[in-house]
Amino acid sequence: MPRKARLDAPGALHHVIFRGIDRGKIFRDDDDRDDFVERLGSIITATRTACYAWALIPNHVHLLLRTGETPISQVMRCLLTGYAVGFNRRHRRHGHLFQNRYKSILCQADSYLLELTQPAVGLSVARGSAIALSERFALVTDADIRNSQARS
Repeated sequence: MPRKARLDAPGALHHVIFRGIDRGKIFRDDDDRDDFVERLGSIITATRTACYAWALIPNHVHLLLRTGETPISQVMRCLLTGYAVGFNRRHRRHGHLFQNRYKSILCQADSYLLELTQPAVGLSVARGSAIALSERFALVTDADIRNSQARS
């Protein structure tokens, strides 16, 4: 049975999720996270895709993207293929890094953007992940999260 085509159009808002194969880690260290964020920044700039937020959990990622000039499928292919090749080379491994296709949830209204980011950020902080809001382009590390939790 053929795959269903993804719904996409310029200006469409997508909540994109992808995870490691067998729920394995896709980020082993800060170098992996830095490489992913750097690739993401380069690709969204080149394709004029807006990235409103992201959460990097050790075994999966959430992205909030708005389609620009390039379809989300092409953006994700560049991002995931490039990252997987670099990850495999850096960690001397072979084979697939990601489980299945990425999941893309088409968001109907911009109000969903705010609703989506607040619980996702809270949940991810509770799990000790790296989170960033693209307006700041600041990467919050696990140590930053632990320090802020200790102060609370």
